[in-house]
Amino acid sequence: MLGWPLYAQAGVANAPGASLEVSLITYGPGDTYWERFGHDAIELRDSASGESVTFNYGVFDFDEKGFLLHFAAGRMHYLMDAAPTEVDQQYYVQVGRSVTRQPLAFTPAQAADLRDFLLWNLRPENVRYDYDYYADNCATRVRDALDKALGGLLKQQLEARPGGMTYRQQTARLMSQQAWLMLILDLGLGPYADQPLTAWQESFLPMVLQSEMRHVTVKDASGATHPLVQDEKVLSPNHLVPPPETAPDLRLPLGIAGLAFAALLAAARRFLPTIYALLGSLYLVLAGLVGIALLVLWTLTTHHSAWANANLLLFNPLAFALLPALWRSRRGTAPSRRIDVLVILQLLATLAAILLHLLPGVVQQNQPWLLFALPCWLALAWGLRHRQPS
Repeated sequence: MLGWPLYAQAGVANAPGASLEVSLITYGPGDTYWERFGHDAIELRDSASGESVTFNYGVFDFDEKGFLLHFAAGRMHYLMDAAPTEVDQQYYVQVGRSVTRQPLAFTPAQAADLRDFLLWNLRPENVRYDYDYYADNCATRVRDALDKALGGLLKQQLEARPGGMTYRQQTARLMSQQAWLMLILDLGLGPYADQPLTAWQESFLPMVLQSEMRHVTVKDASGATHPLVQDEKVLSPNHLVPPPETAPDLRLPLGIAGLAFAALLAAARRFLPTIYALLGSLYLVLAGLVGIALLVLWTLTTHHSAWANANLLLFNPLAFALLPALWRSRRGTAPSRRIDVLVILQLLATLAAILLHLLPGVVQQNQPWLLFALPCWLALAWGLRHRQPS
């Protein structure tokens, strides 16, 4: 419920720090694609009045002017929200998503600082923020608010721990139950998604943040070290199919798909020229459209996770220029010199995509798409040059 009263007469808004209990609430992944990454929130409970309020950063407004255009351009505006804990958690329980509470060992001063920051953040002039899937989302905002109250301790400890997966691997893992969307996202992600992550960066996922919080320690007034997470309780169990623990390996299925399509092209070229032209046209049109989409993402949007995508070497708008020659080749007509040059350029671009993997540093992990595209381009190159026996 956006606009939770900031100045209640009693309760969380005015409670002394000694009465505030701070907890991290984590909600498991849902069935809908925008729920696959899970969600989390900060719960503040006033032990004196019994009031409990949950603060989260996951609200977006479909009615915002130009929302879809901003979404496409990567300039998404999200909102912070606050609601009574029972109200906030009701939806997740009803749809079968897990709800877990982790009470945190905050000092009274830290709890009061966190409360004051959250109330400041909830003001109308501060409530909006520019959303980013990986670097600035509902989980990173919760993480950063907790870290601020802890004086940077959370970031210090999590940055010292290596992450378990990359952005690409986590995305594929969580989207694997919707294969078409997983493939689209994998195709559209550039090298940014393949950088090694620290536990701090990988905590863009609520479930990872929940897990990593168990390793964080704090010191009390006497200097003794103890865990930040005082307890962990599942308030509502998961009733949905959970995502796999590891990311699927797309190399074999896409490699087989590429070989199968190339073999079909070659067979059709020899025995069913019109079918060959239709199949080849389908591939070239899709390659051209994908190339346009990748170029737009790189040059006209702020989706930095899609910039400098090496898949542009495999799928690009030059594919459209081969369509007329493809249809002429079904009658055995030799391609023009211009078409020969275009085919050679495409094969060289594919070779360049392969050679990129020999470079040091972060290299885009697009081997599945290489394995798919290479046999398809070779089959098309052969079909354009092959003459039917008279």
